Amino acid sequence: MKVVVTDYTFPSLAQEEQAARDGQADFSAHQCKTAEEVAEAVAGVDVAVVQFAHFTKAAAASVNPGATVIRYGVGYDNIDVGAASAHGLKVGYVPDYCADEVADHTAAAALTMLRKLPALDASVRAGDWAAVKVCKPMKPFAETRFGFFGLGQIGRAVLARLAGFGFQFIAADPMLTPGEAKALGVTLVDADTLLRTADIVSLHAPATTQTTGYFNAARLAKMQGHAIIVNSARGQLIVEDDMAAALAAGTIAGAALDVFGVEPLPASSPLRSAPNCLITPHAAWYSEAAIDRLQGLVAQDIGRALRGEGPRKPVPSTG
Repeated sequence: MKVVVTDYTFPSLAQEEQAARDGQADFSAHQCKTAEEVAEAVAGVDVAVVQFAHFTKAAAASVNPGATVIRYGVGYDNIDVGAASAHGLKVGYVPDYCADEVADHTAAAALTMLRKLPALDASVRAGDWAAVKVCKPMKPFAETRFGFFGLGQIGRAVLARLAGFGFQFIAADPMLTPGEAKALGVTLVDADTLLRTADIVSLHAPATTQTTGYFNAARLAKMQGHAIIVNSARGQLIVEDDMAAALAAGTIAGAALDVFGVEPLPASSPLRSAPNCLITPHAAWYSEAAIDRLQGLVAQDIGRALRGEGPRKPVPSTG
């Protein structure tokens, strides 16, 4: 049997290679840059592990029948899941390796923006010493309506971290039942109410046909002028030009963004010069422990695949 890693950014693949050896399989690693290189690298393999390279229809046709494809990471946009399913492949991913880190980052970003720390820091460095001028308007947290656009695993972890601050929590999530919302201490609302009434909205939805580009000019215009958006989920949820324009016009007061439609964020992006926009380079997932956890969980999936078992976390659409 054969195990191939198509591309990786880690200093070592010792865990993955050991899992292959334990399963009596050959192991090789590549740094594929194109779909053609991926299709060639995975020809005749039983387990293909992908990080950022695109696993296309050609790659799905190239692996052995019944092979397993494993994605290093929370998303799987770079895998043609439909083609993989059509060829009878199993597809797994690792949606839980960095949940704590993303929740920590999101909560920190939200608190930072609500207390206007970047603006206060900038004002002092510019020679001012005028707290009220910079801060106003600013609500106490007990009067702040904190909204969640999606309230899955990471959203709930953010909620747990912020529960002690006294926020009024609301959430729009079609999968959340009234009973679950009540147990979490959250008021369940529709998306339109969330936009119109939240003082801050934290995004925790996947990028689907329904959510991609959801935060466009028309919907941003529904938000309060002092409202803030935090996005550590998917860059595709936001129309970035519209977001930059809304910030520049004061339609909304601020944003903390860790994910973008194109990464690295292009130098020409208007978000780079948008006011009150805190930008981080897709860093929410990171800690040294998270990297080790990711590779360890992928190694487990390699072992499972070589034993004929399904992935620990199968991609939903493949069951």
